[in-house]
Amino acid sequence: MATKSAAVRIQRYVITGVITLIPIWITLLVFEFIYNQLSKFGKPGAMGIAASVQELNPTLAEWVVHPWVQSTLAVLVTLAMCYLLGWTATKVLGRRLLSLFDAFMVRIPMVQSIYGATKKLVASLQQKPEGMQRVVLIHFPAPHLRTIGFVTKILRDKTTNRELAAVYVPTAPNPTSGYMEIVPVEDLIPVDWTMDEAMTFIITGGAVAPDTIQYTPPTAAEQSPPV
Repeated sequence: MATKSAAVRIQRYVITGVITLIPIWITLLVFEFIYNQLSKFGKPGAMGIAASVQELNPTLAEWVVHPWVQSTLAVLVTLAMCYLLGWTATKVLGRRLLSLFDAFMVRIPMVQSIYGATKKLVASLQQKPEGMQRVVLIHFPAPHLRTIGFVTKILRDKTTNRELAAVYVPTAPNPTSGYMEIVPVEDLIPVDWTMDEAMTFIITGGAVAPDTIQYTPPTAAEQSPPV
């Protein structure tokens, strides 16, 4: 009996430990992804700083060339560049320079497709579709299951003129990958969540979310605007 009781306690503690570790692990995964991407982007600037330090202070340069210092410098350089770019974009001259840059990018074969599509996606996510809730539920990956999606554009069937929605379905806990679905508008279930609430729900694997969700499709009376 004592052995069985000890085994039960060990099992309970292990399960409790795993449950405690999951949110820490997911948070670390997200931050690791962001950190690595920022580090890669800012690496040339960090290497330039290290080269400058080498000329001014060789002793300090030995410390600066350590990989973790280089990665940290790269992240700081990237954040500084993002801040300067954001500040510049709010000024008249900055807006003109960005317009010239956009005009240059759309003239480059292949690049124009990727750059233009990405810019349109970012712009569409910043604006709520006309007459449509951004966050929705759709039947996916099976008719009896539903998942969170983001409406990115409203289309029309060329033959029937039926309204269709382009819905991006992100994967959890990494929302940067996902699926693109075309769904009839009448099959969408609008969810009164904000983008932030929906993204938090996805990143945390559903652990953090509002207490209620519109899972059942609204009736015709509920969908009709008040007279």
